[in-house]
Amino acid sequence: MDLQLKNSRTSDILGASASTLCLIHCLATPLLFVAQAEAVHHEHDHAHHHAAGPSWWGMIDIALLFVSLAAVYWTIKNTSKQWMKIAISASWVILAMIILNEKFELLHIAEAWIYAPTVSLVLLHLYNRKYCQCEDEDCPVPAE
Repeated sequence: MDLQLKNSRTSDILGASASTLCLIHCLATPLLFVAQAEAVHHEHDHAHHHAAGPSWWGMIDIALLFVSLAAVYWTIKNTSKQWMKIAISASWVILAMIILNEKFELLHIAEAWIYAPTVSLVLLHLYNRKYCQCEDEDCPVPAE
């Protein structure tokens, strides 16, 4: 296996992993806030506490977004399919817009919208790893 193919497959594994972690993070966030609010409610001096979650929790999505950007970059550079470049780029841009909107509170967007580009990135990276590693657009699926 040549180095370019190996790097592309690694970027797809990294991208799918980062997107999966992002999905888990998005699913866990409401649970964290509910658990923290419940804990604060039971404390004797709850008037001075807020259910905002730990400060580092909000930075996880930004960190995962940057990891995902690196994976998308390498996937775009190495994929054999033009449509994959467009699809994976669009998914990442939509995810980044939703996350940045969440951080800066520009528009009111339902939280559930973040799941579509996140799941899309996972599936596109996995598809690309399996079917888009040829040297040209028309080659057959590589044997593993």
